[in-house]
Amino acid sequence: MGDTLLAEGEDPGFWQQIFNFDDCGELLSLVQNSLLAGAFLGLVGGLVGVFVIMRDLPFAVHGISELSFAGAAAALLLGLNIVAGSIVGSLLAAAAIGVLGVRARDRNSIIGIIMPFGLGLGVLCLSLYKGRTANKFGILTGQIIAVDTPQMSWLIGTSVVVLIALAIVWKPLTFASVDPEVAEVRGVPIRALSLTFMLVLGLAVALCVQIVGALLVLSLLVTPAAAAARITASTVLLPVLSVVFALVSMEGGILLALGSAIPISPYVTTISFMIYLACRLATARQDKGRTGRTPRTVRPAPPALERPSTWV
Repeated sequence: MGDTLLAEGEDPGFWQQIFNFDDCGELLSLVQNSLLAGAFLGLVGGLVGVFVIMRDLPFAVHGISELSFAGAAAALLLGLNIVAGSIVGSLLAAAAIGVLGVRARDRNSIIGIIMPFGLGLGVLCLSLYKGRTANKFGILTGQIIAVDTPQMSWLIGTSVVVLIALAIVWKPLTFASVDPEVAEVRGVPIRALSLTFMLVLGLAVALCVQIVGALLVLSLLVTPAAAAARITASTVLLPVLSVVFALVSMEGGILLALGSAIPISPYVTTISFMIYLACRLATARQDKGRTGRTPRTVRPAPPALERPSTWV
């Protein structure tokens, strides 16, 4: 979208195809829904991503996204609501992983089984779909102007559900993520929290698929939180920075994609990666300055948590 008017027969240059802001003023009015959706996705992705990193679930995000893609593709084929199809596919995958994959080894096996099945089912549905090619491509890589008013209602409603669920389980889920053995001894319902979070993660994945596509959903649910974890282990600052990084990636990607025919996802993923790279280089330089040698790659240790008086 956003191709600038060129003289007949004129071939746009390489950089002009990637960055072109000639008609940004006019195009900005077309992506107001996308900018609002991007703000919700940045908030949801940043918060959920904190627990994805704490609980070591990046692989699960990718597995759920494949079933979300299959659900969206099936809905497209049947003429149903794409957002609803994406949510159904994500929840089914999240529930299967949460119920069957209690241990890490079992979980990875389940994800390894779900991923090719979801991808194959999605490809089958897209192959049978005879509509616009852009609709097929958008499910995989995202679309900047694909968020209409009905989809916006779904996105906002689902985002609110995710945020409310996170607010309810935040304290016990943090404790269970940082030190599951001690949390279980102290009466925290580990299994119930794990399944609850997997369902919340499924909803978050379905939301992100609508904008950045199924293939690159990790750029919102993993990379911002991973970047934040490089520079802080604070349970307060970590989610704040994760949300800020996700918002910058999301909104920046939308604005950069305005004047180009390239999908939004390469811009979002590039900004997200550059933020992570900057955070990694900053911490490496600080550690090297303190010790005089290049540090080993060490994941920041989470701080000790006191047990609250009551677990909600």
